[in-house]
This record gives sequence, C-alpha cells and structure tokens, in this order.
Amino acid sequence: MNIRSLTRGDGVVIGAAVLLFIASFLDIYSIEGAPDSAEIPSLWGSGSVVLGVVLAGVIGAALVVVARALPQPRKVAGLDLGQFGVAFTVFAAWCALGNIFDPAGAFDNDGGVDNIGAGTGLVLALVATLLMAAAAVATPLVPALKGSLIPAARPAAPQPYGGQPQGGYGYPGAQQQPYGAQPGQPGQPGQPGHSFGGGQPQPGQPQPQAPQQAQAQPAGDFSPFWFAVPVPRPLFAEDGSPTPIAELAPGTWYLAVEQRGANLVAQTQDGRRGVLQDTSGIQRG
Repeated sequence: MNIRSLTRGDGVVIGAAVLLFIASFLDIYSIEGAPDSAEIPSLWGSGSVVLGVVLAGVIGAALVVVARALPQPRKVAGLDLGQFGVAFTVFAAWCALGNIFDPAGAFDNDGGVDNIGAGTGLVLALVATLLMAAAAVATPLVPALKGSLIPAARPAAPQPYGGQPQGGYGYPGAQQQPYGAQPGQPGQPGQPGHSFGGGQPQPGQPQPQAPQQAQAQPAGDFSPFWFAVPVPRPLFAEDGSPTPIAELAPGTWYLAVEQRGANLVAQTQDGRRGVLQDTSGIQRG
C-alpha cells in the first residue's frame, strides 16, 4: 500500500469518518423538558443506527481509502473496492437522513411521544455521512480533490519535462554517469565537454570537427530520468492494449526509460514497464 497515492478527496473522507466515530458516542435523542441528569443513550444504543449509519459509513470510508492506496485495483463481484465504498457511504447518509426525520422510529406511531427529536449525535452523524458521500462521489470528478494529499518531496533542482537531468541516470539528486556516455567523453559529470547537442567553444579554442562532435554525442540521445505525476495516471502495456497494467500514484518517483513521441515508457518499483500517455504536468527529478 502506498499512502502517497491518497488524494485530497480521500483526506475529506477520512476526516468525515473520524467525525462520524466521535458522533456515535453522543446523544441519539433530544427530549424536550428532560432534566440534565437524564441518561440519554448514544448512537450505539440503537442497532439500526449502528449498522445503517455508523458501521456502514466507517466501512465505506475504509474501502475508499484502501482501494486508493493499493497498487492495483481489487475487484469483488466485478466491482472495484472503491465502488463498494462509495455505495456504503451513500447508504449511510441515506439512513442518517431517515433517522433525523424519525428519530424515535415506531415508538411514536401511536402518538404518545411528541417531545423526542434528533440528538446531537444524529445531527453530527448526518453531517459526517453527507460530507463523506459527497467527497467519495466527487473525488474522481473534481480536479481540486484529485490532487495528492501528501505532495512529493521536491528534488534539489527540479527541471521541467524535456530538460537535461542534472544527476544523469539514477534517483533524483544522484551524481551518476549520464546514459550513453563513456568515461572520459564529454557529458560526464566533472569532465570538461560540450552540452547535449554541442555547446559554444570558448574563444581561442580550435573548432571541433562536425563528425567528431556527432560521434561524441549522438543526436536525439535519451537519458532516463526520474519523475512524479501530479494526479493518478494509468500505465498502459507496451503492446498497445487499452487495459492499464498499473496506475502511477502521486508522491512516488518512477523511472522513464524511453521516449516514444509524446509518450514515455516508465518503469514501476516492481519492475513493470508500460507506456505513460499523459505526460502533462509531470515533475522531473
């Protein structure tokens, strides 16, 4: 599980679940004229409220968060765990709304009890479940909620996509030999030489020959680099199949090993390779 793949919407779901758990220990009823010493049960005193509101909401929030943190989506009966979680949160909000309208249930059907209303616990439970269900449903749709909950740590000198890496091949900030360069050739860290594509010679130095310059640094040479994605992005198989083989999560560094036009061939931590089709907004290490 990777907690860095959690989004801001998941953070709202977690906060709403905590609020729901706190509300479960508060009064379920509000009785008009009752003395302060009256013992009013909490939400745990009603089995229908515990099962339909408290447990359904907490279980739904847990499924949403776990499904987001897993490296690959898990399915039950053909549905993702996240979809089950969203359904649980909506069900919990619906049950909480019903208990607000009729907190005493069948107890007041005979008209004998008119002074019982929804207590503080039921009101907070309704607010928590509504907030939880709204965040679970809206996270895939609202860009502001798709952002990473825990942002990726910035490398020492981040560069936009397309620039030359400072550390060469390896983890961001590592001083290693650039991809394709031989020891002593131009481009090796700490060795004099021209930049990619040929640099301007200093005054007084002899002009290098074009064939030698081309041999030292081939045109179109690609250096692998590390990058992070701003939002979850699917990684497709290299054979062009439309089914994603993995999902790149924000807050995690991935290695780009090849460039194919506007796409990148990326490698995950477990060694899987695939094509990243959407490279907009990626952060390069």
